[in-house]
Amino acid sequence: MLSLLGMCVCLTGCVKEPERQHTSYETLTLHRETVTAPLTWSAAIKGAGDVSIVSRCTGTLNEVKVKNGQRVKAGDVLFVIDNRSAVNSLEHAKADLQTAIANRDNAQLEAESNKELAAQGIISDYLLRTSQNALQSAEAQVAQARAAVRDAELRLDYCTIKSPVDGLVGNILPRIGDVITEGTMLTRVAGVNEMEADFSLTESQIHALVAESGSLDKLVKIAPPMSLRFKDGKEYKHKGRITSFSGMVDQSTGSVTCYVTFPNPDGELFSGMQGSVVMPVEWENRILVPLTAVMRIQNKVLVYKVGADSLATSAIVDIEELGDGQRAVILSGAEVGETIVAKGAANVHEKDRVIW
Repeated sequence: MLSLLGMCVCLTGCVKEPERQHTSYETLTLHRETVTAPLTWSAAIKGAGDVSIVSRCTGTLNEVKVKNGQRVKAGDVLFVIDNRSAVNSLEHAKADLQTAIANRDNAQLEAESNKELAAQGIISDYLLRTSQNALQSAEAQVAQARAAVRDAELRLDYCTIKSPVDGLVGNILPRIGDVITEGTMLTRVAGVNEMEADFSLTESQIHALVAESGSLDKLVKIAPPMSLRFKDGKEYKHKGRITSFSGMVDQSTGSVTCYVTFPNPDGELFSGMQGSVVMPVEWENRILVPLTAVMRIQNKVLVYKVGADSLATSAIVDIEELGDGQRAVILSGAEVGETIVAKGAANVHEKDRVIW
C-alpha cells in the first residue's frame, strides 16, 4: 500500500505545466522612407491688430458713436466725453502762455537796456548779469507754458476717442451718462484685415522642425503656406504664413507658441473663433510606424520589439504623429532593421512569444 507521501509524489509527477500559448501578431521590420503628411494643431484666432479702447481722461460720457459689431476705419470717432473742463483748462493754459511771453519780452528789453548801460559804465556788471538771468528764467517760463498748452490740447483731444485701427467694434461697456475715469475700459476693436492664429508646439516638435530647417528664424522664412480648418471640417480658402514664435518655453505646458497670420479680405474670420492649423511637412529618411503599433502608458509611449527568439519586449520610444490619424515618425528608441508588433500592441504582454 502506497504511503501518503508516495501518493503525493505520484500525483505531482502526473500533472503537466500549461504551455505558454503562441500568439499570432502582424509584425513590421523598420526601415526608412520619405513621406509628406500634414501636421495639425488646435488654434485660437484673434485679430492681428486687436486693441483695447481705454479712456485717457475723466468726464461724463456724452455720445456713443458706434454699435456692437460695427465695422470702423482708423480715425472713426467711437466715443465723446464731456470736454468742458478740458476746454477751460486749455483756455487757462493759453492765457498763462501769453503772460509768460509778455514777461519774457519785458525781461528781454531790460536785459538789452542794461547791456548798453553796462557798456557805458553806468551800471555794475552785477545788475547786467541779474537782468540776463531774469531773461533766461522768463524764457524757461515761456517754454513751460507752451508745454502746458500742448498738454491741455492733448487732454481735450482725449475727450474724442477714435479707433486706432480698421476693425470691428466689440462689446460696448459704458452707457451715455456714465462718469468715465482715466483708465476705464470702453470696448475693443478687433483688427480684421489680418487674423492671427496661435497654437502650441511641443519641445520635440520644435526640435524636429529646427533640425529640418536649421533655426526658428529660417523656419519662418521657408515654412510652407499653412491651411486653416474650421470646427465643421471646412477649409478656409486663404493660406496663412508663420510670422513668429514666442521665443521661450512655457514652463507649465512645456510648449512654445507659434503665430500664423491669415488674410481676411472678406471678413470671414472673427476674433475668438477656434479651429486647426495644418502644415504640410515632408519627412525625409524617417522611420514610420502605424499607430496600431504604439501603446501609451501615462506619459510614456511604447512599442513591442520582437527578438530572434520571437519574444516580445517593450521599448520606450519618442514619436511624432503625422496628423493623418494612422502613422507616426519614430524620433528615438528604435532602429532600422528591428522588428516590432505592428498591430494590436495593446494586447501584447511582456515576453509573449510572437508567431511571425
